[in-house]
Amino acid sequence: MNPTLWVFWGLVLLLVVGLAAYLLTARKYRSPESVARAYDEWTRDGILEFYWGEHIHLGHYGSPPRRKNFIQAKYDFVHEMVRWGGLDRLPPGTTVLDVGCGIGGSCRLLARDYGFVVTGITISPQQVQRAQELTPPDLPVRFQVADALNLPFPDASFDVVWSIEAGPHMPDKARYASEMLRVLKPGGILVVADWNQRDDRQKPLNFWERLVMRQLLDQWSHPAFSSIEGFAEQLQATGLVEGQVETADWTQETLPSWLDSIWQGIVRPEGLLKFGLVGLIKSLREVPTFLLMRLAFGTGLCRFGMFRAVRAATPANSASPEVVGYSTQ
Repeated sequence: MNPTLWVFWGLVLLLVVGLAAYLLTARKYRSPESVARAYDEWTRDGILEFYWGEHIHLGHYGSPPRRKNFIQAKYDFVHEMVRWGGLDRLPPGTTVLDVGCGIGGSCRLLARDYGFVVTGITISPQQVQRAQELTPPDLPVRFQVADALNLPFPDASFDVVWSIEAGPHMPDKARYASEMLRVLKPGGILVVADWNQRDDRQKPLNFWERLVMRQLLDQWSHPAFSSIEGFAEQLQATGLVEGQVETADWTQETLPSWLDSIWQGIVRPEGLLKFGLVGLIKSLREVPTFLLMRLAFGTGLCRFGMFRAVRAATPANSASPEVVGYSTQ
């Protein structure tokens, strides 16, 4: 057989195997433990860190977006989030809680470049271990395993609470909102960046959109996405916000990340040598989700939401974390 045909049919076979893995190994959300297991696996095999670096979140490509190094865009995202949240005006020694810290990329940058004292929490023990391995001992950063819906800190513990792309893993968005504000000091700043669904109260999802959202939820262990409007309302409903919650839409600034994620596997073939055939199949099984994410964010089904709130000195109402109602919006 012609060598070119061998290559062609080899690629077809790999794509079929990758698609089969995608369809047969969905990581549906079942409990917080299922989220922890998914991140433990991703951290243990090292593939996600190899391609995405220490920042396991999307990058910021400017406004309007421009071509940029995939890894650099992630560092730029953190700096842009700091500026958008007004954190660059805070003094060294400011205490920060990073909710859903991954392997600690943001924590290290916030400590190194801004002089903040940072605590990172994640539900994944493997992520905590890897974050500790990557963190120089002279940085004022510590990590621990904790559930974002039951934060193990007293009220008013931190000057800043920070979270990137953790919200979709939370089954109770209202509890997530109230817990982050609870541990924030009066006058402290909450800054959150998250994947969001279009507000279906204004425009209900059609049949095809529901199918796409089902895959986006099931493949990466997400119980539900909030909308930007809905989560802002839940933050406001805690009664712990001074004034109004500020929001922004960074969909266009982050949109190139999805196709760039796939491109990394092409321009960095050394990954095949490092992780072998099993690693290649694991990588291929993520491609359909990246493509669906690009479709969803590119068509307005999903939006990248930014949230900023200041903790009030006194609660505006008697709502507590235990009684604020659950909603996926």
